[in-house]
Amino acid sequence: MTKLVAEVLEKNNLPGAIFTAMCGGAEIGEAIAKDTRIPLVSFTGSSKVGLKVQQTVSARSGKTLLELSGNNAIIVMEDADIQLAARSVLFAAVGTAGQRCTTCRRLLLHERVYDKVLEQLLTSYKQVKIGDPLEKGTLLGPLHTPESKKNFEKGIEVIKSQGGKILTGGKAIEGEGNFVEPTIIEISSDASVVKEELFAPVLYALKFKSFEEAVAINNSVPQGLSSSIFTRNPENIFKWIGPMGSDCGIVNVNIPTNGAEIGGAFGGEKATGGGREAGSDSWKQYMRRSTCTINYGNELPLAQGINFG
Repeated sequence: MTKLVAEVLEKNNLPGAIFTAMCGGAEIGEAIAKDTRIPLVSFTGSSKVGLKVQQTVSARSGKTLLELSGNNAIIVMEDADIQLAARSVLFAAVGTAGQRCTTCRRLLLHERVYDKVLEQLLTSYKQVKIGDPLEKGTLLGPLHTPESKKNFEKGIEVIKSQGGKILTGGKAIEGEGNFVEPTIIEISSDASVVKEELFAPVLYALKFKSFEEAVAINNSVPQGLSSSIFTRNPENIFKWIGPMGSDCGIVNVNIPTNGAEIGGAFGGEKATGGGREAGSDSWKQYMRRSTCTINYGNELPLAQGINFG
């Protein structure tokens, strides 16, 4: 990627080093955050690290563009297209092994469709092919690192300790590679672990009784990246996308929390950082804004009563 971009830059008489990829640990990010030659630092990662980046850059009067943690919810109302919702949840929760900032981590189901939706999902989860994601038909590949696999196992233990009931999955797969089972867990929305982001294919199933309760649960976590509702009711749709609805940066209707944001202003609120990438919002943040006033005449009638001779 670096080589391809460098060739394009050089063909346009620009230094290839404008686009540079570096591999390393926290020392590289720390150096970038502290460097006064860099007026804007765009960071993607956890809320914890993002806060440190923001504090470091702000201390030198620099600007940050943050795209941090997501704890995204899909709400399925009683009037939703169940087939459409189930397919969307599977894609959003299992795709990329749950390692996407817009991954669906919380599934809010109206009590009237709770059992029906879960039944379809449990049937679908049993059909998920786990293995090499480059092979046709494989939906679930490995986690990124051995540490990610350990975090999954630790997370499952914490979930169990807080009353979580595993409906399917919940185990790491023995053998070569960082593979884990796609997991659905029945749990209370009040459990503290639900308010944290476990970067793995773990989906929390939560039950609600009313639209207002669903919105309250959606908004109850520190993160505010993506959200989605499945409903045919126009009243609920307009409430959902309005000021009393979702408090996230991405607010979807009848599509999942991931996969449709290309070209739009991508980013979230609260602990997600408040920044926006892509779309018109992106290039504006990389520009320096100036207000310019030009006097094209020979007079400046601003100092009344003063004779300058």
